[in-house]
Amino acid sequence: MRKKILLLVLIMQVFALSSVFAAARPLIGVTPSFSNNAAQLNYDYVTAINENGGIAIILPPSGDEAIIEEYVKMLDGAVFSGGPDIPPEFYGQISHPTTTPMEPTRFEFEKRFIKAFLDSGKPVFGICLGMQFSNVVSGGTMVQDIPSLIGNRISHRNGEMYTNFHTVGINKGSRLAQILGTTFTPVISRHHQALEKIAEPFVVVARSADGVVEAIERRDGSFGLFVQWHPESMKDSHPEHRNRLFKALVEASRNVMDARLQK
Repeated sequence: MRKKILLLVLIMQVFALSSVFAAARPLIGVTPSFSNNAAQLNYDYVTAINENGGIAIILPPSGDEAIIEEYVKMLDGAVFSGGPDIPPEFYGQISHPTTTPMEPTRFEFEKRFIKAFLDSGKPVFGICLGMQFSNVVSGGTMVQDIPSLIGNRISHRNGEMYTNFHTVGINKGSRLAQILGTTFTPVISRHHQALEKIAEPFVVVARSADGVVEAIERRDGSFGLFVQWHPESMKDSHPEHRNRLFKALVEASRNVMDARLQK
């Protein structure tokens, strides 16, 4: 009888633990912009994460290595958001007249945080600047101005937030193609720079018709999506596109969360 009671208690604990895991949501950190002593973030990032099963955590920039270490430790996944340009001296180039470097507080934080988070192997989704910065901190370089250095065949930026569409071709067999279920997709973009030298940890998996790199993935197979466009902005025009990408991030992050909760 005592054994039956102990077995029943054990079963109840397993079910209770399973319920906790099922109800929990992975914590997804998001890097914000920073200007005039204020952190700023387009709320589309937050809703894209929250509506697809995660909890968005906006990360105030910090130069404190201990805080950056805690960010990496506590998060299950991360979104590296869009923003201004990376200072070109960081990747060994002289500034182009059109380059607008990001605020130093954000730069000093993200060059450390992005590198540390990539090194952790946790799931990450780099968007626009987030893809560029991931490549640069890993040893890559940038084309500083698409119109003057590549051309105007494709409009990668026209000043509009939600209406500047163009199409992207995706490599068959890539993680990105598997998630989206296609090798050809419309996207919203608003950037004037592009990846030049691709850092060793990454492989190109998508381009636009003018040859601009539109997406890269990790070579080691761990979850890392990096796109030049803004899927968070496609909530109305192409919600399935947005949701497929953010849901993939959340589900990959859920595996990290489950392992964390079991410790």
